[in-house]
Amino acid sequence: MPLRVKPDETFRDALRNQTGAAGRPLAGMWVCSGSPLIAELCAGSGLDWLLIDAEHSPNGLESILAQLQAAHGYPVQVLVRPPVNDTVVIKQYLDLGVQNLLIPMVNSAADAEAAVAATRYPPHGVRGVGSALARAARWNRIPDYLARASDTISVTVQIESEAAVAAVEEILAVDGVDAIFLGPSDLAASLGLLGQQEHPRVRAAVEHCIAAATAAGKPAGVNAFNPPTARAYLAAGAAFVLVGADVALLARGSEALAAQYIPPDPVIGPAETPTSY
Repeated sequence: MPLRVKPDETFRDALRNQTGAAGRPLAGMWVCSGSPLIAELCAGSGLDWLLIDAEHSPNGLESILAQLQAAHGYPVQVLVRPPVNDTVVIKQYLDLGVQNLLIPMVNSAADAEAAVAATRYPPHGVRGVGSALARAARWNRIPDYLARASDTISVTVQIESEAAVAAVEEILAVDGVDAIFLGPSDLAASLGLLGQQEHPRVRAAVEHCIAAATAAGKPAGVNAFNPPTARAYLAAGAAFVLVGADVALLARGSEALAAQYIPPDPVIGPAETPTSY
């Protein structure tokens, strides 16, 4: 029996809508804990979007599915970052019901083309067909899902290397790339500036890519936890930003509690250092 499902707005649609006269950049945060409870808590925060991360976080298929379900009832866009730009992994994420993908380490137009192809059924791509088994199609309860699937999916690719910056215009020109996202941490490492996300060369590379996206008519986003840096990138034309992470907020908040209520350990001088236990 066909299931009547209200079509969800994709991240691509949200970005298009925010470019109008009353539009504004979209602010979001990372969700890295792997917890559906934390995902739901963040989904109700009032932020515009969440990024569930599986590249550097303990997230597998089951935890991603649970977090998608937990966040589904809230007015927030949810993106998911797979660990790698891989056709099989992307197929599994899409079948789970992931609608908005952030693909890491896209260094060339060919990488971008492969990412887009992984999201589309033949003849326009290489996505495997398993809609009868998949939550994405509500197990074949959504009429014409196979024909309309690409309309329900957005693809954002991550620019986070010197090679990607050099190829950003070609990457932006790939049909099916809806937006680019700048990762200053890996970009800094690629430039030989590990841990120096605020270095002028890194900032200049990020702003170059934002300008290229603006010229191409596509949105650019950036990761920026430092508020002055985030505001500077927004002023340069960034359409969306990530400004925090669940695990970082918990780490800094718990450290602040400890600093407030627990006195610092006394300094142990050399003569007092134990020599055995």
